[in-house]
Amino acid sequence: MHSKVLDRVEMTATKTSIIGLAEEEDLWARRDSDPQAREELVNRYLAFAKSVAVRYRSQAESLDDLVQVASLGLVNAVNRFDPARKVPFIAFASPTITGELKRHFRDRTSSMRLPRSLYDRIGQIDIVVADLTSRLNREPSVSEIAVEMGCPEEEIMEAFEAGHNRHPVSLDQSPGPTDEDSGSPTEWLGREDSHFNDAENRIMLRDAMSGLSNEERMVVRLRFRDELTQSEIAEKIGHSQMHVSRMLRRILDRMGDRLPAAA
Repeated sequence: MHSKVLDRVEMTATKTSIIGLAEEEDLWARRDSDPQAREELVNRYLAFAKSVAVRYRSQAESLDDLVQVASLGLVNAVNRFDPARKVPFIAFASPTITGELKRHFRDRTSSMRLPRSLYDRIGQIDIVVADLTSRLNREPSVSEIAVEMGCPEEEIMEAFEAGHNRHPVSLDQSPGPTDEDSGSPTEWLGREDSHFNDAENRIMLRDAMSGLSNEERMVVRLRFRDELTQSEIAEKIGHSQMHVSRMLRRILDRMGDRLPAAA
């Protein structure tokens, strides 16, 4: 008696499956000529598209937006699918939907364009991190993620760094909605460089010294950089202190004549 009941249940399930298969084949046959058939096919696989979108869920993009992108990929797959090839629709639609999601992340959610391989790795790491967090009841370490993915820790660190920096914040943007009175970072980051004037003075001094001889340049360095007295300079260059004094006077007069032109 029990065996007969099981046989009837199995026959009913098989018959239902055959009817469902025949119904879907009919929908595919009417897809191009009947908009309702195309809509029905899309509705049948919306749950699958959402399951693919969930795998790409991250803080950078809301799940609703990802589901919309996956749904667009599903519509494209339905339009392009060829039932005559006898390939399961799921096998055909999966890479189409996945490609649409990856393209969305690459082109829409990042201010910086990263290599496709790096985007793929970031997506894989997000999935692995979510899985390990669930299993370990804590955030996994870089080494644990690397072991799980079978890749060097340097690749994990590179992906983390790229994921963090692909959304740079403008210096004109306020820190947050609650900090409206704090102004933009341009108002409080950095400070005036105190060496701007020094740089300008060095440029003018270099121009003013361009016409001096090597000996005259050395005298200027000894007097004003090394702060030697005229007597000490005289001992170094083998001249009298009086000669050094006259030389310095001539040098400063010549440099003074050039400074206004350089300014």
